[in-house]
Amino acid sequence: MPSRHLRLDLPASTVPERVRVAFARLRSELSIPEGFPPEVLDEARASALRDDYAAERLDLRDLPFVTIDPPGSKDLDQAVHLSRSGAGGYVVDYAIADVGRIVQAGGAVDTEAQLRGVTFYAPDGRTPLHPPVLSEDSASLLPGVDRAAAAWRIELDERGEILDVTVRRALVRSRAQLTYTEVQDALDAGTADEVLVLLREVGALREARERDRGGVSIDVPEQNVTLHDDGSYSIELRSVLPAEGWNAQISLLTGIAAASLMRTGEIGILRTLPASDPRDVERLRRTALAIGIDWPAEVPYAELLGTLDSRIPQDAAFLNEATSLFRGAGYLAFQGPVPEGSEHAAIAAEYSHVTAPLRRLVDRYTTEICLALSSGGGAAAVPSWVVDAFVDLPKTMSRSGQRASSFERASIDIVEAALLTGAVGQTFRGVVVDVDAKDPRKGLVVVDDPAVRGTVTSGSRDLPLGESVEVELTEVSIEDRKIRFSYEG
Repeated sequence: MPSRHLRLDLPASTVPERVRVAFARLRSELSIPEGFPPEVLDEARASALRDDYAAERLDLRDLPFVTIDPPGSKDLDQAVHLSRSGAGGYVVDYAIADVGRIVQAGGAVDTEAQLRGVTFYAPDGRTPLHPPVLSEDSASLLPGVDRAAAAWRIELDERGEILDVTVRRALVRSRAQLTYTEVQDALDAGTADEVLVLLREVGALREARERDRGGVSIDVPEQNVTLHDDGSYSIELRSVLPAEGWNAQISLLTGIAAASLMRTGEIGILRTLPASDPRDVERLRRTALAIGIDWPAEVPYAELLGTLDSRIPQDAAFLNEATSLFRGAGYLAFQGPVPEGSEHAAIAAEYSHVTAPLRRLVDRYTTEICLALSSGGGAAAVPSWVVDAFVDLPKTMSRSGQRASSFERASIDIVEAALLTGAVGQTFRGVVVDVDAKDPRKGLVVVDDPAVRGTVTSGSRDLPLGESVEVELTEVSIEDRKIRFSYEG
């Protein structure tokens, strides 16, 4: 599915004062909290000390789960194990942190989580959904310790299609905390164990099934803030590793499986996305023509996107534009038959968020629904606190998602402006990645070094979409989060 990536990890002690003030101002503008109230921390500490979580749980501690995340991650929601089935297919065991065990509905931690909705990310630190004593410790699937989890078991056939799905409360113990780079390096070197080999195998099969459905995953380069040994920092573009895509497919698989349980049980909360507006698709076709990408009339956009390489400037510009096809995402809570408009267009299937409960509020609710349905209890077994949230939760998540997106984009704007402070009048090489439909002399440019983006205007000619250009920096402001270039052709 399409996404824009944000991976920023910059210790606060390295951030210049003007940047630190800009982040503080941004948090104030968007009402991003600085910490947790004392009563929330007290309740979280008490929950972390509970030791009754092993009661009435399936013991899966002998199953060698591993986690795969960015380096330095502590809020580990997911742990995976894969194996082959006797019928020539696969078994995916996917453990998800059991946040419902530690967060009391209506309690102080829950009340604060309702206000946040998600974890917010910025270069100078994260604003977590739950207190770190829970999200980075007692509820996190850290290696070498027993943890409560919602354990999914998804059986697949030889093509990667779902045959059977169950989810149970379980006790698990992760064997290792791996990074995407470690996984990719092991696979490339031929030293990976069977679980990682199967991650690649199953991930590739699920990517193929995604294409068959008409779904799409867009490889948009990740904007990464790097801290150097001398205390300076830079922004670089990093292509997404294949291992990240395969790992993401396991999460998508689980979300599709969850939606299937919900449809059968006639109760659930789906993540939805309407189909692309035909006018936007036609606009994208004009973009392809403008930058020299061959897009035959009979080829669906999902099929075309799978052939592009984000390391090529023209392809990167097109992929950046393609993300605009997917607007209007929302949440649909239902009881009874599934209403119309239930599909997620980018995934080309019904889908539910269930795999990130430490970082996203709705996943705690959807996990409880799936646990109840998988146990055979039906809709009547879903806890009342879950059903009571159906009216307000979709609106809460939509607001939180919009706020998080605004916060992340503005955070990058601040760092980009900081990197270019003092460079007004200098010229940079870059690629025009967007052109205003009403005024083709206005657009967006991504420069090569540092890898930042800003608005660009041309005084005499239309901007050349997708082409490498030389632009002059004319204005930069950390406080206003603004970067402007000019292009003379």
